[in-house]
Amino acid sequence: MSDRQKYIRNFAIIAHIDHGKSTLADRIMEMTNTVSERDTAAQLLDDLAVEKAHGVTVKSRTVRNYYVDDRGDEYQYNLIDTPGHVDFNYEVSRSLSATDGVLLLVDATKGVQAQTVANYRLAKEANLTIIPIVNKIDNLMADVDKTVEEILGLDDSFTEEEILKISAKSGLGVDAVLTAIRDRIPAPTGDETAPLKALVFDSKFDPYKGVIALVRLFEGTLNTTDQMLFMAADLTSQNKEVGVFAPFTTPLAKLQAGDVGYIVTGIKDAHAIRVGETITSVAQPTPAAFPGYQMVQPMVYAGLYPRGTDYKDLKIAIEKLALNDAAFQYEPEQSEALGMGFRGGFLGIFHLQIIRERLQDEFGLDILTTMPNSTFRVTLKQKDEMVMVENPTQFPHFAQIAKVEEPYVHAKMTLPNDMLNDVMRLAEGRRGVLEDLDTLGSMLMVTYKMPVSEIAYDFFNELKSVSHGFATLSTEIADFEASDMVRMDIAIDYANVDALTFVLHRFKVEKFAQDTVTKLRDLVPRKLQQMPVQAIVEGRVVARENIPPLRKMAAKGTKVSKKQEQLRRAGQAKSDIELPQEVFDAILDMGN
Repeated sequence: MSDRQKYIRNFAIIAHIDHGKSTLADRIMEMTNTVSERDTAAQLLDDLAVEKAHGVTVKSRTVRNYYVDDRGDEYQYNLIDTPGHVDFNYEVSRSLSATDGVLLLVDATKGVQAQTVANYRLAKEANLTIIPIVNKIDNLMADVDKTVEEILGLDDSFTEEEILKISAKSGLGVDAVLTAIRDRIPAPTGDETAPLKALVFDSKFDPYKGVIALVRLFEGTLNTTDQMLFMAADLTSQNKEVGVFAPFTTPLAKLQAGDVGYIVTGIKDAHAIRVGETITSVAQPTPAAFPGYQMVQPMVYAGLYPRGTDYKDLKIAIEKLALNDAAFQYEPEQSEALGMGFRGGFLGIFHLQIIRERLQDEFGLDILTTMPNSTFRVTLKQKDEMVMVENPTQFPHFAQIAKVEEPYVHAKMTLPNDMLNDVMRLAEGRRGVLEDLDTLGSMLMVTYKMPVSEIAYDFFNELKSVSHGFATLSTEIADFEASDMVRMDIAIDYANVDALTFVLHRFKVEKFAQDTVTKLRDLVPRKLQQMPVQAIVEGRVVARENIPPLRKMAAKGTKVSKKQEQLRRAGQAKSDIELPQEVFDAILDMGN
């Protein structure tokens, strides 16, 4: 360890959603004079419009702070702010790889919650130093003693004396946090003269500068004039600029082992650099790359189509978003009803909502989002062939299917004792199977094995509703299991609408079909003639409603020809119905 590294601390703040991460980050930047009074703003690190609108952190951010302690020594505090919502666990795990310790923040009015436990486990698995902190101690609803007891229940190695008690909003006790970072979090190690070895833990795209990689240097030194090698992509690039966020971009002459900063690569290909990439020097490469990150598996799929905007504009916007969000996956697809668009893979329904809002707010696009669905594994009768189905329109004909399997998750819910019955009733109504019931201080942790298709839509909101906001949810991917899943097609005026194709469990078909055709009857734009809306499962119509005509009597010459009607009844005609976003929103609101 060099003399310079002794004064560096790399740390992250982890917590459940709305426990005060961004507020504590603001106080730390204030108390280290990182930002001037003029530039100070609430949620300074939450620079996305959706983050401020929802009050949550979606993207990880890094900032360098300079802390002068009571001895007069100046320390470099590299802070990484992480998300707290269950959908953004991947952002937390990526951020932790660039740190040496974490501040585990717990709200004194809410106590230890599901995401607190999930984030604590991530930090523990990464062998990081953990500093437990109780926040909002000046709130009238705070129960500090109970919260301390719950934190002690998380880890036997915690002692009551090392748990810090603060109010991030007022700044009370934050000075003790700054001291604890200096005293408890280890300084980085790494040989500054060794071959360069840097880890890309995030990236973003600038239309003028190209890909900007956020990196942690573990070995060596990176100068502004160095030629870099991206080992996984086998790509070389001339370095354009290096620097740090303080909190705004601050160019430097070089970055050294232990530093966290950014590199302007000048690479214009948005997909060239992946998170988990190892950067080294062309002149003196490192012998071994980092193992990298596992690819994130999307839980929910939905179609994204331009509505009133150009397909090319949507394509460019999605490419740029995918660079900033490693978990968002997409591929082009074409729908007869909606035209050219994309099939997107998301971590959950909240992730889908964030992507949709970012496309609208950051790129000014008017887009249409179809009903989300999960992935299915289908075994065909012919030669026992297995296919993965991400789009309901690809679901095979029922006569060809030998077995259908769907993905399951372990859903861990933390809740007060008196709400157990309501939560169990909700989970079992969504085909959940109880796996474990454990106590966590004064709370219960209930673990259910549940299908992704049942929790992807509105389960989180339902859980909040039945528990009056007290219960919390975290999920871990389990495995595929056999289920009696069927495909439901919707035909409007005897023509199948591919954007309204669903895969659902057989016992839910009847109610969902009737609810769907009733909604469509009221929301699909009317025409001069009456149009039937049918829900079809395995060749059988299971529900039907009629969309009334614009007038009681059709105008002369508007009657559908006999040939056209025969084509539609045979399912060979293309649908010419224009579906508004309200149709998909209404079906989504029905739940499953």
